[in-house]
Amino acid sequence: MAVSFQTKYPLRPITNNISRTQRPSLLHVRVTCSATTTTKPQTNREKLVVEKRFVSPLSNDPTLQSTWSHRLWVAAGCTTLVVSLAKSITGGVGSHLWLEPALAGYAGYVLADLGSGVYHWAIDNYGDESTPLVGAQIEAFQGHHKWPWTITKRQFANNLHALARVITFTVLPLDLAFDDPVAHGFVSTFAFCIMFSQQFHAWAHGTKSKLPPLVVALQDVGVLVSRKEHGEHHRAPYNNNYCIVSGAWNKVLDESKAFEALEMALYFKLGVRPRSWSEPNSEWTEENDISTSQA
Repeated sequence: MAVSFQTKYPLRPITNNISRTQRPSLLHVRVTCSATTTTKPQTNREKLVVEKRFVSPLSNDPTLQSTWSHRLWVAAGCTTLVVSLAKSITGGVGSHLWLEPALAGYAGYVLADLGSGVYHWAIDNYGDESTPLVGAQIEAFQGHHKWPWTITKRQFANNLHALARVITFTVLPLDLAFDDPVAHGFVSTFAFCIMFSQQFHAWAHGTKSKLPPLVVALQDVGVLVSRKEHGEHHRAPYNNNYCIVSGAWNKVLDESKAFEALEMALYFKLGVRPRSWSEPNSEWTEENDISTSQA
């Protein structure tokens, strides 16, 4: 009595819906085969059920490691920042301006926190991996809600290279365009905080005993976003505490319900619902660090 098998769902297309960076480590495939046999060939029934399941990345996952491309982009971004800062300092010394560049730098620091919150809110709630320009970051932030601990496992350049690329292409033309010390006071500080916001974010997920004492001190006094404050963002309903530089804007934005007002405006204007209205679901339910628990 012979049995022939015919797959209902071919295996090859499974990975089409999974980003290339996640395929080596995030895909486990469970294949279940069942067949019924009979002496009548025409009534044979076979079924192949394929289930794809994402599992949390391990701490030694190659997708968390820095590459030379990552390091070069971070170096390029840092270079443009140093040039901008140098123009602010030298220009201020030459024109005997100190207060104005300093105030411009402080304004850059304050607005960078606001900008980080607005951007974080947008990619948390709208778009997907197919969104032009920012699709990869949207996908990464969705994964971050599932496995927030992975950001502490990412190497430095791996964590910063995407923002470093943006900063390079934004600040370099400004470095070449003008020498105004006040403008560069703002640009250098704002761009620095945006580029390193992902590192501040990673520190906000770190264990206090494992963080540098200076970082802990800056978190405690509110210069950098604290672990406690950012931890609230990773608790249901996942719709607050979006700012990740200093977190100074979080209370203002949350109490004024600014993001809720924007969500309502976008919904009535475009009919688009933010993810926070339907979360939490299984995609945002936090999982533990299995590499640590298995150690």
